[in-house]
Order: sequence, then C-alpha cells, then structure tokens
Amino acid sequence: MLVSEANMPERLGTIAALMELPKEELMNLKLIWVDQGYRGENFARVVDQICGAEVEVSIKTEKGFKILPRRWVVERTFAWFNHYRRLSKDYEKLPEVSEALIYSVMCRLMLRRLTSVNLTSSL
Repeated sequence: MLVSEANMPERLGTIAALMELPKEELMNLKLIWVDQGYRGENFARVVDQICGAEVEVSIKTEKGFKILPRRWVVERTFAWFNHYRRLSKDYEKLPEVSEALIYSVMCRLMLRRLTSVNLTSSL
C-alpha cells in the first residue's frame, strides 16, 4: 500500500504504487478494478507494460443510485476506516503516518476476522 499526498494525480499515484511492488507480486496481478478517474488507453497501456495486468473501469451508465461492480469493496473499506477516530478525518501532516495507521487498522480488522473464524470453527 502507498499513501500519497492529496494533490497527486490518481493515475500517477497508481503507477508509483505499482512500481513500488516487488517484481514477483507484480507478475501475480491479472486484473485491476478502477473507477472513472482512471479511464483512458494511456493508463491501461502503462499498467500493461509494468505488470501485464488488465485494467477494468467501473463506469456509472445510468442516472440515480446503482451499485457499481466491485466499487462497493472500496467504499466498504473506507467505511470501516471511519470507525476509527484517527482515520475519520485527515489529521496527519505526513502521509507515512496515515499509511501506518491504515496498516494498524487493517491488521486489527483481519485479526478480528481470524479469531472469529477460529472460535466458530472450534465449537
């Protein structure tokens, strides 16, 4: 995961995050779901050159409320972050601090799931 400044363009931030990944993880990527901010052949071409993954853009085609494919995964994760005071607002001056807080919250969420699975499976 890479946390960047808010004034960095999304596409550029994504390319930077992909370039930070180890080569063996890059080669495991097959499909990347993105929102409308990542539309365009240039972005898809650069992603293909870096890791060979296909880019699938989730586009809103109708007016009104409609659940977009795979968009709910990202929105649900952001909703989980809002349960933690330090992540409910952008208090941090350095993106590294925000990144560390996100790691700690995700570790806590994963540990809670693991323990609940283990408790129910042992009953």
